[in-house]
Amino acid sequence: MLPLKTTLFVNGISSGITGLGLVIFAPQAATLLGVAGATPIVRETGIFLVLFSILVIFAALNRRAGIVKLITTLDITWVLGSVLLIALAGSSLSAIGIAAIAMVACWVGLMAFLQRQGLKAVLN
Repeated sequence: MLPLKTTLFVNGISSGITGLGLVIFAPQAATLLGVAGATPIVRETGIFLVLFSILVIFAALNRRAGIVKLITTLDITWVLGSVLLIALAGSSLSAIGIAAIAMVACWVGLMAFLQRQGLKAVLN
């Protein structure tokens, strides 16, 4: 099992890189997802991820239980939102879009699991 600090850094860096990619390449990402008209939403999601990554890296440096719990809750919410998005809007998404959303949700779910386990180890 990865140490909590490592998991948080991985989460923060991957979220930041993904966010920057979505901000810089919003039109291309929206087209790839099959929702070319949703460029502003893709860009806003990228901005959220960049801000989220700052919080996660702050948590990696400080490892306060409350912040780690908040991040884990946000990660779980992301996974649930992804499932809901695929369920409700899947017919509007491309196959690549559905696969990308599902893979990111799996990654985020893994981060939430590892953070929860890492926090348990730190608190015990």
